[in-house]
Amino acid sequence: MQHKLGFSKLSKEEKIDWITSTYFSNPKEAKKTLLQYWNTEESIQKLHDEFIENTITNFYLPLGVAPNFSINGKNYTIPFAIEESSVVAAASKSAKFWGARGGFKTTILGTEKIGQVHFLYRGDQSKLKDYFNFIKPTLLSDTEGITKNMQKRGGGITSLSLVDKTSELENYYQIHATFETKDSMGANFINSCLEQFAKTFKANATSFKAFTTEESDILIIMSILSNFVPNCVVRAEVSCPVADLNEDKNISPELFAEKFVTAVKIAEIEPYRAVTHNKGIMNGIDAVVIATGNDFRAVEAGIHAYASRNGKYASLSHAKVENGIFTFWLDVPLALGTVGGLTSLHPLVKFSLEMLGNPSAQELMEVIAVAGLAQNFAALRSLTTSGIQQGHMKMHLNNILNQHKATKEEKEKVIAYFADQTVSHNLVVDYLENLRKG
Repeated sequence: MQHKLGFSKLSKEEKIDWITSTYFSNPKEAKKTLLQYWNTEESIQKLHDEFIENTITNFYLPLGVAPNFSINGKNYTIPFAIEESSVVAAASKSAKFWGARGGFKTTILGTEKIGQVHFLYRGDQSKLKDYFNFIKPTLLSDTEGITKNMQKRGGGITSLSLVDKTSELENYYQIHATFETKDSMGANFINSCLEQFAKTFKANATSFKAFTTEESDILIIMSILSNFVPNCVVRAEVSCPVADLNEDKNISPELFAEKFVTAVKIAEIEPYRAVTHNKGIMNGIDAVVIATGNDFRAVEAGIHAYASRNGKYASLSHAKVENGIFTFWLDVPLALGTVGGLTSLHPLVKFSLEMLGNPSAQELMEVIAVAGLAQNFAALRSLTTSGIQQGHMKMHLNNILNQHKATKEEKEKVIAYFADQTVSHNLVVDYLENLRKG
């Protein structure tokens, strides 16, 4: 059903009244649900209302913490904003395991970000190259007003090149630009630079003497940053002697290492496994990206493109045993910011960043990569030993009990019963119903 008067022009209360009366059998109850999630402090609620358009309430995610992460010899407590059970527990377990074995090590492999001006040019390619070389200094000088503050912080435009894509699409070329954005994610900065490039590039073409009239009529299609950042990459790794992988009583360290390394190799060659393998990594990465006010959709898109960069979707993590040393590592592209955007507005984002010691963008890259590696280690450790369902379903048990409004006493009895039983939704519900029958 459509709203005839222009929904966006209604007040928040009017939007809620229209939504609840139009779509709900019990409008009063539906409205009550929405109001329960409003913040009681008006200024905080107003802040959240203004993050997006047509806000009617807040949608909560739990914010959990995983303490005792040793990264490059420094201790961190990492925030996770996520609704999936067992993720925080798994991260904490990995932190404890590797904390006793030298901790996590990280290396920044690059911080380059990319943007492109996409355009069509009909004419002599050599003339276009001459024009690009001629106009390049002007492209840079015309963006000085935009880049001034970024340059003061050590960032700015790092390269500009002309890319010929006509073999893939007729008359299609790009201005390919690389950027250093320091502690900001840099989307607005990059896009502003690109739009200025496009404006200067098109405007000056009409007076370039070598061009014919048709050649000077360059058609700008769009100017936009790329979320594919294969040169903005961080490595997180752990290593120890194979003999130190001795925490699981039911499997020898040597067999554990063999199964673990093989499991990673399977994810390197088998896309069906790689997708689920990388999803586990993203459980850790996304949760910290969200908690620190960064764009998890951009991060996801960039990471999955990176996982496919060799023509086939593959594992982001790798493992090996050499000379009796087990090594497990992850290379992941992360374009992040610790200034600007939500980082300076959202109270819980500010809280999360302060808890992490107000890190630079590079340090945050390191922390988030470690969260992904920790999740991956925990998942593979379970899969290659006890199996994933045992731990996962026990964590899920509480959700089932809450769904069926179990009392504290009922929860205690159900948890005790399923301590050594297989957990499934039906078995839990049946047991709970039998308990209630007495």
